[in-house]
Amino acid sequence: MYDKNTGKDLATALVTAGLGAGIVTSFAVSQGQHPIIALAITGIAALFAVLCDRAGII
Repeated sequence: MYDKNTGKDLATALVTAGLGAGIVTSFAVSQGQHPIIALAITGIAALFAVLCDRAGII
């Protein structure tokens, strides 16, 4: 019925996904997870979120 992604660019999607995943990552590190593993999980989660956004899934 309408295009909900008008005006949304790749950089905005990356920043939003990275911030969301970063919040969870900081909590995981505070609970004892290794920081490099936490950053890898953040990167994968942000990439997946951007791919879903570009595909129109979310």
